[in-house]
Amino acid sequence: MSRRENSRHVVKKHVTRNTPQGHRHSKAGCVKILQRLSAYLDDELTADVCKEVRAHMGACPKCEIFLDSLRQTISLCRHFEASPLSLSKKLQLRREIQKAISRV
Repeated sequence: MSRRENSRHVVKKHVTRNTPQGHRHSKAGCVKILQRLSAYLDDELTADVCKEVRAHMGACPKCEIFLDSLRQTISLCRHFEASPLSLSKKLQLRREIQKAISRV
């Protein structure tokens, strides 16, 4: 599974789990917005698209929570100095990733 496919899967999983009954817009609308979040946070979207994202966030508390979580994750990653992994840790990590992928 490519990085983009994995990201789409994570977004769809978030929307499926966190979209309440009586949601005022479609799940597809949430997916569309969530797929744009990285570009939104990196200021890579047009002003019109940014306005659309902000409007959606104002109307969708679950997506807003997801955005806040993503911001926090990015912040933590920027301030974390990664040390090199040993060969055994790399192999262990690879096995864990493969196991997680096989469950999807």
